[in-house]
Amino acid sequence: MFTGIVEATGTLTSFSDQGDNRTFIFECPFTHELKVDQSLAHNGVCLTVTDIRNNSYSVTAIAETLRRTNLGYLQSGDIVNLERCMIAGGRLDGHIVQGHVDETGTVNSITDENGSWHYRISYNPDSIHFTVPKGSICINGVSLTVVESTKGQFSVAIIPYTYENTTFHRLKVGDIVNLEFDVIGKYVTAYMKNIQP
Repeated sequence: MFTGIVEATGTLTSFSDQGDNRTFIFECPFTHELKVDQSLAHNGVCLTVTDIRNNSYSVTAIAETLRRTNLGYLQSGDIVNLERCMIAGGRLDGHIVQGHVDETGTVNSITDENGSWHYRISYNPDSIHFTVPKGSICINGVSLTVVESTKGQFSVAIIPYTYENTTFHRLKVGDIVNLEFDVIGKYVTAYMKNIQP
């Protein structure tokens, strides 16, 4: 389980394919604290550390993960948001994040609001997922509050600290982002669909 509070960013140094799987090698500030078998969220995608060598570590994504997320678009030199799994008994500063991306969205617009940034994100309008104003959404592993919400589209406001310390300052209009919708909302939706005649 994660919280959507990004600890640091990591840099992709290389990757290789083994069949339909892809192994990524990253560097990050806390590589020396990692251990093999540890869960680590990369742009909101939970992956298992499989190898650690000097300042680098490896993770592997299967074909399903590459199809469902933006990890398949990564190139050497790209940076990702990183978060280690939540420590039991720690503060839940963001919201409950599972590290299981539901689908991707597209950055439609980025507006400089003179001290913050307003991002509008679109996703499949036929999706079973939805957002609500003031509800939670996880974008590329970052826990955020929804500002505006319409069918297949929502917006978020980014404060300077988040803008500077995550990948948000690198996003451009047209970029693909990972979306994990609020888990409580997903269960409520599933429940309501199951009780309808």
